[in-house]
Amino acid sequence: MQKIKVEYKNDNSVARIILDDGKGNVLDSVMMEDLQLLLNEFKSAPQLKLITFEGAGKHFSFGASVEEHTKECAGTMLRGFHQLFYSLRDLSIPTAAIISGSCLGGGLELALMCNFMFADNTAKMGQPEISLGVFPPPASLLLSEKIGLARAEDLLITGRTILAEEAKSMGLINELFENKAAMDAGVEKWIASYILPKSASSLRFGVKAARMKFNHLISNFLPQLESMYVNQLMNTHDANEGINSFLEKRKPVWNNN
Repeated sequence: MQKIKVEYKNDNSVARIILDDGKGNVLDSVMMEDLQLLLNEFKSAPQLKLITFEGAGKHFSFGASVEEHTKECAGTMLRGFHQLFYSLRDLSIPTAAIISGSCLGGGLELALMCNFMFADNTAKMGQPEISLGVFPPPASLLLSEKIGLARAEDLLITGRTILAEEAKSMGLINELFENKAAMDAGVEKWIASYILPKSASSLRFGVKAARMKFNHLISNFLPQLESMYVNQLMNTHDANEGINSFLEKRKPVWNNN
């Protein structure tokens, strides 16, 4: 079963990607593969001026699949997930996340990779990985670039979830809307004003130029964080205990190593 839908709008210059697994739009291996195949297709779509991501139903995404974070699966899962970030980096097509409801973990990381983030009042955002005894590699790089180190460390180390209003005050989202209908209309107006009148080719150079440092961090440090996660973190008791306790629906018993 395919877990994403795509619609092309504005003379095929905007690709609207909808995450849709019928539940919380969990970024599992199937959805990641669907997304990767689509991003590969975009390499030969010079007319594209914008890619938008949103979730079907009430939520953007509950995050990556915890079942695929176990020690046996973590390496493969992270490789597939991080390839999406490298592909978006290489495409340099402007991107926007359109967020309702929960946008957590890997879902927030996908949104963070976007150039623009729009949300309505139902949005909740967070990187709860630390509560499972692990850490989020992309967010560990991207959050501080978006909102500064102090605010990034707050979210990464506490694992707390923030509401839309706080996300807006942090500078995490570009514009906050009263509800989903207002957001959909507002984003359409924004696209018409700021994206459609511009050259698709020039927009890509603009993204590359604006993201020179951002892309350098992804290229050079995301592989290091992936290696730390797979080869060091997942060899600790507590990382495995955190994942297993979540799957077994019980409180973790940490032994601090």
